[in-house]
Amino acid sequence: MDLILKQQPNSAPGAKAPQTRSHPRIRLQVPVFLRSSDASGTEFIELTKTLNISARGACIASTHLLRHDQTVQLTIPAPSASSSSLVPSETPPIMAKVRRQEVLGDIRVFGLEFLRPLE
Repeated sequence: MDLILKQQPNSAPGAKAPQTRSHPRIRLQVPVFLRSSDASGTEFIELTKTLNISARGACIASTHLLRHDQTVQLTIPAPSASSSSLVPSETPPIMAKVRRQEVLGDIRVFGLEFLRPLE
């Protein structure tokens, strides 16, 4: 699924808008559990994936309707404990705020800002 960025005003047709981010995005699909409540207040846990990620945020796909500025929790699934003693049994949750939303068919794409940058 490719996202199309809107052309910046005063830029030449076909020109890419410069990325003015302090942390560059990486196009990387990472499975994550998204935990939150939808716009009607119903709590849910959804297995989804990132479309891109940076130290400060991520773009994820979801079938749920989230609100702007809503806080969500992301958790990266860990392999079972029996597969390796070197891998922690769980990963700490990543808290994030919803900053933008796009609808692509019946899938919603959300831009999230992490409350604390990844290290």
